[in-house]
Amino acid sequence: MSFDLVIFGGTGDLAWRKLMPALFQAFRHRKLPAGGRILAVGRDDHSRDSYRDWLDQRFSDVCAEKRPEHEEFTRFAQLLHYLRVDLSVPDDYAALAQWLEQPANASPTNGDNVAARSGPAETVVLYLATSPHLFTQICEQLGRVGLNGPRVRIVLEKPLGHDLASAQQINRVVRSVFAETQAFRIDHYLGKSPVQNLMALRFGNALFEPLWRRESIANIQITLAERIGVGSRGDFYDRTGALRDMIQNHALQLLTMIAMEPPSRNDADAIRTEKLKVLQALKPFDADSVARDVVRGQYRRGNVDDRPAPGYLDEAGVPPDSRTETFVALRTEVQNWRWAGVPFYLRTGKRLAEPEAQIVVNFRPAPHSIFPGSSAPNRLVIKLQPEDGLELQLLAAKGSGQAENLSPVSLDLDFDKAFSAEQRVGGYERLLLEAIAGRLNLFVRSDEQEEAWRWVEPVLQAWQRDDGRAGSVRPYAAGSWGPAASSALVARDGFSWPEEA
Repeated sequence: MSFDLVIFGGTGDLAWRKLMPALFQAFRHRKLPAGGRILAVGRDDHSRDSYRDWLDQRFSDVCAEKRPEHEEFTRFAQLLHYLRVDLSVPDDYAALAQWLEQPANASPTNGDNVAARSGPAETVVLYLATSPHLFTQICEQLGRVGLNGPRVRIVLEKPLGHDLASAQQINRVVRSVFAETQAFRIDHYLGKSPVQNLMALRFGNALFEPLWRRESIANIQITLAERIGVGSRGDFYDRTGALRDMIQNHALQLLTMIAMEPPSRNDADAIRTEKLKVLQALKPFDADSVARDVVRGQYRRGNVDDRPAPGYLDEAGVPPDSRTETFVALRTEVQNWRWAGVPFYLRTGKRLAEPEAQIVVNFRPAPHSIFPGSSAPNRLVIKLQPEDGLELQLLAAKGSGQAENLSPVSLDLDFDKAFSAEQRVGGYERLLLEAIAGRLNLFVRSDEQEEAWRWVEPVLQAWQRDDGRAGSVRPYAAGSWGPAASSALVARDGFSWPEEA
């Protein structure tokens, strides 16, 4: 299947930090379909060769395992093209449409992914790696020049809107130009191997599903922790905050995959309909529950990796009186028969003690223990990063005597060891390949996205009113695990975060 992949914002950070390295990995692993072209679109004055040179220099900043050797990049660069486009100029979209009708004239070298073709691509993927405020303008112009036919797919990068109203406006314009089956709303966490293995764990095995319910599970905790601060993105981040940046999309998508009912089939709409039901069943917030069940914080000066780290208010582009949250912890419930009464805790933040993304499923203790002092419950840890795998924490006897205490042991599946590098696929690599193939399973449907905004909107409104009930922005030291109120939130139910257990 021949394809053209067009990256709007082809000279932006997302393009060279994430998308191009992911495409190179797909090329290296020989997973890109033959007869493909990658077209970077931007306002910079590049020729095809100067863009290739520019990207080659940027690859030197990519992590070592994703960095190409010179000969590898030379072969990969045969796929790369550049077109100068001013997104505010209608005639430039017509030039893009004309370029996409041209045949590919690349000459095969070693047969991997590079091939000439006599006509237009069978599939055109338009990736909007631009600021979201440009999405509606780009979509309207694409429709005007006919770049919305059945062979075209459009990929929309987060954040999709700033609130429910703006998200609905974007979706209205997208739907006026493209069919829902052509719109690929991307959340890169859904491309991670452990998240895919979460689906396999639940719906491909008979072991856990009978236990995946309120009778066996005490609580579920989702942590998305970053050690880095906002860096050079202070101005953008201050208009966004942790709730919009991480909870509304990544954390809620993980929650839906944990809590969803088994879909009738491995089909995009069947899966996404079950995820939507979870979002609709989430306990809604009001002013009182925001004050009780949501903690927001902002990092202050501290130490990270034994080095002094600045506070959020010291970062470039951040107003000195900013009240934007860099940390959120919250408690919610899924109000249905499977999960009634089971608390779900979501936590995210910058400048935390460890860079860690994981889901912890805490099981209820044995109803009657015959072993002295052995009350630690079983726990399933789904590791997303920096490690990638599953860990099941159990209790076992050392065998030293009948009256001995049981000791915790772990069954640990390290995906990096279980699967070869050629078998492993990174998040963006997987999602880009799925978009080219036209498979929607790992992408977010518009009603899912809007329901997630609908759920977080009362929190945003309570913070905006800030009438004293919504809770103040609590300071926490860089290098810590966030405000003490986060620990108190979980302790109120008799539980604790993993690092405190």
